[in-house]
Amino acid sequence: MFKNTFQSGFLSILYSLGSEPLQLWATHLPTNDSNDNEDTKPSHIVHVTDDMISSSVIELLSPNLSDTYITCPSHLNRTLGIKLPLIVLLVKNMNKYFSFEVEVVDDKGEKRRFRASNYQTTTRVKPFITTMPMRLDPGWNQIVFDLADYVRRAYGTHYVETARVTVHANCRIRRIYFTDRLYGEEKLPAEFKLFLPMLSSTFEYENQ
Repeated sequence: MFKNTFQSGFLSILYSLGSEPLQLWATHLPTNDSNDNEDTKPSHIVHVTDDMISSSVIELLSPNLSDTYITCPSHLNRTLGIKLPLIVLLVKNMNKYFSFEVEVVDDKGEKRRFRASNYQTTTRVKPFITTMPMRLDPGWNQIVFDLADYVRRAYGTHYVETARVTVHANCRIRRIYFTDRLYGEEKLPAEFKLFLPMLSSTFEYENQ
């Protein structure tokens, strides 16, 4: 999708205030409640107004996080082709199970997946997937995920590009973007800020 796009600074793939924030994404809900009323069905992906930041955000809620998610690109046979090494997610802790997954390509041509969740307690490195625990602070969090660093530490290879991003319930999302480096709050463009005290989530990566 972005392979032939000049990539520098910031590259956003989801912004909740856009006219079509999920234009690049496919949404997935469990089929057994897909025809229920939106207000009563247990699983949903909807726009809501978050009182803490007084803004429209995207909410993913489900009793089973594995069957309610959004994924980008929307077509499974396409890839993002984003070479920027850091992904940043502005998400709200809903005090429920939550996970997200990033699929990358390394310099060996292998696809590796990194799955972070707040219900795991240890890091597990397997040939093609690494699962790791994530601690979220109360309220809104800025999740910064250094893809180049994790590829090197888990597989001893070099990050080339990101192929896919998938976000599962349960959370609220303000923005998801890639960046070439970590910027201080004072250097972030205004539209990339939450305008509240920013708390950063912590990953508990362990080399095994």
